[in-house]
Amino acid sequence: MINKIENFTDSTHFTNALKATLSAVFPVLLFSYLDHFEIGFTIALGAFLTYPSDIPSSLNHKIKGIGFTAFLVASINLLINLFYPFPWLFYPFFALLLFALSMISVYGQRATIVSFSALVAVSLSFSHMHTGLEMIRYAALILSGGLFYLAISLLFHYLRPYRYAELEVTECIRLTAKYLKLRGDLWKIGANKTAIIEKQLHLQVELNTIHHNIRSVLIGKQINSISSNQNRKMLIVFISLVEILELALSTSFDHDKLHQKFDDHPKVLSTYQNLAYNLASTLKQLSKNINNRTKYVPKHNLFKDLNSLELAIKEYENDLGAIAASEGVFMLTTMLEYAENQIEKIKIVERAFTLTTNTYEFNGKDKDLEKFLTPQYYPLSTFVQNLSFSSTIFRHSLRLTVTVIIGGIIGELLPFQNIYWILMTIIIIMRPGYGLTKQRSIQRSFGTILGGVIAFSILSLTQNEILISSLAITSMLLGLSFTQTNYSASATFVTMYIVCLYGILTPNFVHVIQFRIIDTLTGALLAFLANHFLWPSWEYIKAPEYLEKAIAANRDYLNEIFTFYRNKGEVTTSYRLARKNAFIEIGNLMASFQRMSQEPKSKQIKITQVYKLTELNHSLLSSIASLGTYIQSHKTTPSSEAFTIVVKKSIKNLEEAISYLKNEVFIQKDPITNEELAHRFTELKNIRERELKEGKPIDEEAFALKMQEVQLVLEQLVWLTNLSERILRNTKLLMKIE
Repeated sequence: MINKIENFTDSTHFTNALKATLSAVFPVLLFSYLDHFEIGFTIALGAFLTYPSDIPSSLNHKIKGIGFTAFLVASINLLINLFYPFPWLFYPFFALLLFALSMISVYGQRATIVSFSALVAVSLSFSHMHTGLEMIRYAALILSGGLFYLAISLLFHYLRPYRYAELEVTECIRLTAKYLKLRGDLWKIGANKTAIIEKQLHLQVELNTIHHNIRSVLIGKQINSISSNQNRKMLIVFISLVEILELALSTSFDHDKLHQKFDDHPKVLSTYQNLAYNLASTLKQLSKNINNRTKYVPKHNLFKDLNSLELAIKEYENDLGAIAASEGVFMLTTMLEYAENQIEKIKIVERAFTLTTNTYEFNGKDKDLEKFLTPQYYPLSTFVQNLSFSSTIFRHSLRLTVTVIIGGIIGELLPFQNIYWILMTIIIIMRPGYGLTKQRSIQRSFGTILGGVIAFSILSLTQNEILISSLAITSMLLGLSFTQTNYSASATFVTMYIVCLYGILTPNFVHVIQFRIIDTLTGALLAFLANHFLWPSWEYIKAPEYLEKAIAANRDYLNEIFTFYRNKGEVTTSYRLARKNAFIEIGNLMASFQRMSQEPKSKQIKITQVYKLTELNHSLLSSIASLGTYIQSHKTTPSSEAFTIVVKKSIKNLEEAISYLKNEVFIQKDPITNEELAHRFTELKNIRERELKEGKPIDEEAFALKMQEVQLVLEQLVWLTNLSERILRNTKLLMKIE
């Protein structure tokens, strides 16, 4: 229990909440002591509105992002106060402002957060209208609050400059360990392959997010400042973790076929599975030790497990005989080599956190790191291109604008006390997707009622201002801490904070809070109904787009591996970028499927086909990664024409699938028939035999390696071709193409 509390208080979410709470509480306490509570409260409001923009990034981007948000929320407050006395100007301006602020989300994650802060600032502007110099003074105080938050954030940064990155890397280690554990589960006899792959796909979404966060922080520091040993050490770990993930994907053989071959020899499977589990357990243990700042002492002897697998392979060969076991031995030997590579990568991670890491361990991997970051530029053309109903953000912006206006009209017509609370609830809850909006509507309504009941109960028992103030601060801290992880808990604590705040400020707090609860429920209901009826963005409409991007990313990754196989040499930056993009797009495709599964059954159109294509693309990524990993770790033979034709067949299948998803006519140049493909596979099988007939001398070990290459590369190519054909077939089914 104590460890859980320590981990929670050391988490990024708690740290960010602590920064926001300090930035909000300190001005209130200071200016209350000076009998200027309203000044302190306004400064606190500015800090609170600015804090969401403090997202993972380099220091330079952090300063620019927070600073811009502080100026934006202050400017919005000033503009609304300026236009409000002139209704004929104000209402068109208000609608245009809401729409424009919502639309800036097209520029990515940071822009989405800035948009959210700005929209909340719009709603809160109606809580206190000002005129004359007072509105300038009020806007200046909000700006000072935002800048004060920036100062607090920078203070935390310089006190613990690498703690955030360390926590994110630790979480990445934990998630990677979980992924390795799932790979090990596939080797269990009778394993539910479908359920395991679905868990892997869900995990891929989480890994994509955390990889993005780590790149934003570590690579940004590497580029924009003199990199410290600590930063380079964590970069080494991160690059190793990405390679571990690729290796984990690359062990994704055709498990059905492998179980058919080895289920009668369970010792081989159980020995390999034990090794796989111990690889995962080692990483998990390492993440715990780093998180708890305890000394790392390995529990597993991975080299001993590796030796056990070698012995199990020899026993398998002895049982069947060298000739009968040859194909199985080739497969098992490759698995052994993958495990050796995983151990090598895991040992790099171990050494990074237990020894002084030298920069030579990069081996040139830090070249062109800036290419792995999403470019930070905001062209007007992106905004203009999204001004159509084909854009999810455009639909959301229009929906949000109309819903907020409807909320304002309802607030005026019915006896609501504070219209701005309805508007703010709509803005906080409403999201582009139906599922998330519905979920947040329910969670916020539940949290508001529960938090109100708890806080009312406490206030009915005591009126001690110190106790209530302490409870308010604690509730604010916990409410902000749970925002990203448990929205129901967050809504509960935020409601308790507001109730306690009104309990201090007004004797008639019961009446005020009753209206707050009614306002919240009204806003939540409006948000839910709007997402269902006002230009909804159902996922089945966007599914072809996500599928197209995933298939294209896999195609590009395969192209890079094909180029690498032909040219040999070092792994290029373009290869690593293609790998990164493939991981991201498969994760995005799974996230789209998750959103579809949360929508009404009537809108889950062809969800079975979408999931099938998601699973096939994940399997294809595994097959491509397997081929790439093998080529990287072996001195392969020169690329033959047969290899080229087989790979091109898979690429053409993927390109044809993409054309169907884009509703374009696919014109196939120089089509490769099934007969020719079969002929090329036969040619690949005979590569070794022809070389021997030509009388090329070769020793026994080299002969075994060549045979292993032919067998395993061929296995991957067969599987790769089959997967690409199944993707094409299922794409036609999805798009109703006969």
